[in-house]
Amino acid sequence: MKSYPVEIHLKVMEVRIFKDKQQVAKRFSTYFAEKVAQHGIFHVALSGGSTPKLIFDVLAEEYGDTIDWGKIHFYWGDERCVSPTDEQSNYKMTVDHLFSKVKCVEGNIHRILGEADPTREAMRYSNLLEINLDRISGIPQFDLVILGMGDDGHTASIFPHEMELWNAHDHCVVATHPESGQKRVSINGTIINAAKEVVFLVTGDNKAKKVDEIHNKKSGFEKYPASLVNPTSGKLLWFMDKAAAKAL
Repeated sequence: MKSYPVEIHLKVMEVRIFKDKQQVAKRFSTYFAEKVAQHGIFHVALSGGSTPKLIFDVLAEEYGDTIDWGKIHFYWGDERCVSPTDEQSNYKMTVDHLFSKVKCVEGNIHRILGEADPTREAMRYSNLLEINLDRISGIPQFDLVILGMGDDGHTASIFPHEMELWNAHDHCVVATHPESGQKRVSINGTIINAAKEVVFLVTGDNKAKKVDEIHNKKSGFEKYPASLVNPTSGKLLWFMDKAAAKAL
């Protein structure tokens, strides 16, 4: 494992590089367990994707009996507008790989209702965050936001063709996938950057180009939503495998 600080926007982000995706999952699971142990009630926004799926498997298998699951409130950074039983649902993936295997409190699972009208659901989820979370400068604050990054540089469900959603007035927005046209509900950049800590989970060769452009601030890097992640707390951490970090 390799770890080093990188200066960005006058703050420091930490990069941790591991051999492969499985090692990323194991080391992040340890990090997550330690964070939960340090808190009372813990509010976390989850991500979808293949790396979180591995992480959920590791958490269930290695920490299922040691983490106090009852004090964790689970949310999602984004969700596809599909039913909760659809294979594309981030919620379903979490149920299959984590919730069905550990003792969570059902009332602490706050899913985005992908089957609902997207605009109304974005408003409902915004209100939920206002009610459930403490605030910093008037913005609801998660203890931890977990993010992935697409090979187009998107994060949560804010894509490069909809950069205006990053600073949208509403805490949650309705985004549109640039290729499929699928609607998604996503938290905005203000909520992401208000979190006490933000962690990127980025693995695979297909992410290396955007990682290089964003971390080395190459020309045009600001057009990628992932480049705008800069929490006011200063606590930004990237967990990557060697493949994704090969250009650093």
